[in-house]
Amino acid sequence: MFTNITVTELIPLMENKQMTLIDVRSPIEYENFSIPTSINIPFFTNEERAEIGTIYTQISETAARDRGLEIISAKLPDFIKKFKAIKGDKTVFCWRGGMRSRTTATLLDLMNIHVHRLDGGIRAYRKWVIEQLEHVQLPPVAYVLSGLTGTGKTKILQTLQKEGYPVIELEGMANHKGSIFGHIGQRPNNQKTFDALLVHRIRELQHSPFIMFESESSRVGKVTLPHFLLDLKGKSNFLMIELPIEERVKEILEDYRPWDYQSEYLTAFLKIKSRIHTPIANQIEQNLRSENFKQAVQLLLEYYYDKRYKQIEPQYPDSEKIIIHVKNIDEAIQAVKQIIPRIGTDQIIV
Repeated sequence: MFTNITVTELIPLMENKQMTLIDVRSPIEYENFSIPTSINIPFFTNEERAEIGTIYTQISETAARDRGLEIISAKLPDFIKKFKAIKGDKTVFCWRGGMRSRTTATLLDLMNIHVHRLDGGIRAYRKWVIEQLEHVQLPPVAYVLSGLTGTGKTKILQTLQKEGYPVIELEGMANHKGSIFGHIGQRPNNQKTFDALLVHRIRELQHSPFIMFESESSRVGKVTLPHFLLDLKGKSNFLMIELPIEERVKEILEDYRPWDYQSEYLTAFLKIKSRIHTPIANQIEQNLRSENFKQAVQLLLEYYYDKRYKQIEPQYPDSEKIIIHVKNIDEAIQAVKQIIPRIGTDQIIV
């Protein structure tokens, strides 16, 4: 017989990669929000779930259960085969730990495939995430990477994280680059997904001597940053990257690849066009339409993003501001690595 497992029992197994999590909800539910690292083996397709829901509301619960049994019976061999292919310990879950996960666990048990079933489903997991956010314990020191748009802050942090530095990569968790164009070519995460990713990363870094993250506003794409990060930002050491504008343009072009999404970038620009001096705005639009992306980016930096940055830059505490003048992003990475041990600690997470 399958066994139930609570969220608090599951988390350490999940974080230590000792448990495979399997979401048996429909693909659309899984795409909206699921437990990080989980895979989707849906009990019903999106269309089947909608059909059963209609039967439940318009006819009866019994009729809905009968139809559900009919559907799953027809595809049971393939359903079981997918679970057999997964080695090691497994936990299945659905929305509330109800019919879909219970039926899945029961069917698997009949086929001699043992799984755990998450008690309370993903609702219980979401409750755990919220509780974690309310009682966060952060390292006492933080270094915030700042600088004008295009100074490669995200690339610097990603490089440092790969090398073992205690980085919280907020834009990666939001799956959004943090600008009016930041969603293009990506599927931005919602608040639930962002919160979950943030909680697990903070848990990884809770014993670090410091953390690093990028200076962001209160929102990144669809998500709102938690107050504790914004509060910590106000007390942090600011490392401000300064790059020549030609390097910034080059970085933005490499990162955003506007030639792959010309119409999307043009649509996004039209949302901010009225905020830019009319002749310049018209020139940017013309450049986007004619695929002169290099010139468009440079004008956007000079006449929009740099001006916005200067409006908020005085909020940074001068006493803890370290300006890093470099020629390119590779130099910036090395400069940051040299500065951190000098003003903080030489202990690095690996």
